[in-house]
Amino acid sequence: MENVINPLLGGIIIGVASSILFIGVGKISGISSILAHLLNKPTSIDVWKYLFIIGLLSGGFLSIYLYPEANTFVLENSVLEIIVAGLFVGFGTRLGSGCTSGHGVCGISRLSKRSITATAIFMLFGIITVAVKGVF
Repeated sequence: MENVINPLLGGIIIGVASSILFIGVGKISGISSILAHLLNKPTSIDVWKYLFIIGLLSGGFLSIYLYPEANTFVLENSVLEIIVAGLFVGFGTRLGSGCTSGHGVCGISRLSKRSITATAIFMLFGIITVAVKGVF
């Protein structure tokens, strides 16, 4: 049952947090766009973006501290493979004008055709990647 509850709670927290950001600040929680803007063109009115990123990182560290048994996985890939995969993800988010949080959580909930299409493509290639990885 824990295998069902934890992802469900995580999804609820993401949905609530995205809703609070949208209702409270009027902004979409597209993480790749928020981070890219901070790295490329930070301004003095970007305080909420810094707080958002700090909150994400703090939440991750807090979960490690409060629920360490959830982080007992072993990475089976080399550091080089992880870096290359991260670069592909970064390239894909720029190419797709956003990431799964922006398109999948926020865009679909606003019935954006572009976000629905992008999320379908993300999911399709995720499925293909898992299938190909399983063959090798």
